[in-house]
Amino acid sequence: MKNLILIFLLLFSSFTTFAFSDPDTLYVNNYKAVALFFPSPIKQAITGNNHFRFTYNREAPQYLGLLQGIDGKDGNLLVITVDGNVFSYIVKYSDDLKQLTYFISNKKRVGTEHAISQKKLSVFEKDSVGRQQKYFERYSEYLLTSSSQHIKTKRRSGIKLKMERLAYSRDQTYLVIEIKNKSGIALELEYLELFRVQGNQKRKSSYQKLSLTPILKYKVPDKVYHSQNFRFVYVFPKFVLGEDEKLQLELQEKKGRRKLILNAKL
Repeated sequence: MKNLILIFLLLFSSFTTFAFSDPDTLYVNNYKAVALFFPSPIKQAITGNNHFRFTYNREAPQYLGLLQGIDGKDGNLLVITVDGNVFSYIVKYSDDLKQLTYFISNKKRVGTEHAISQKKLSVFEKDSVGRQQKYFERYSEYLLTSSSQHIKTKRRSGIKLKMERLAYSRDQTYLVIEIKNKSGIALELEYLELFRVQGNQKRKSSYQKLSLTPILKYKVPDKVYHSQNFRFVYVFPKFVLGEDEKLQLELQEKKGRRKLILNAKL
């Protein structure tokens, strides 16, 4: 937590502000992805709360970012491009989206970073991320060596998918998952994704499904052979479910038809 606070202090103390006007408002929902094209590749992005999700290429910076969200309190989006320009927006949920694509010019920037401060920040961020990664792995290993718990299990075609435990540490949420194969056929994973679901799928007007992106996958297998059993951990930015929300774990077999969907109300 101290590392994150220090990053923010360094970041915001290095801004040169151009204007104090209110940021533009972006309207999003979970049915469609709103595309934001920035004038320079995206280096860093932060959303104000867990209702909204902004995805972009972290490994090879690109101009495009995708924004989605579920109904809830308003949030904000802060984006920093590789050339140091800073963009800030208010984000709100809306069922009716009048615009799905935005081409953003440099005129929309609210500030910029000083080059010297940014160099110091990059060194600090690299060191901080390395320490965070080690902590995530240590805590994940601690959960795997702790006694097994149970939230919900789904069985189909000889495959068992178990949502074992949800734990919180610092600003992260840890989900322990178990897969067991007794089908006689090896199971190769195409994907295993977690969703935050609200409402009833039969009532489309009130149904919302938002994908949660892990910041770390610890000891996740690519293939589970017959009689094998794997326990592993997904690490997410901290989230807390509302009273009418549930988690949905979806497993899809690669080049196969086996698919398991596990719904859990915590």
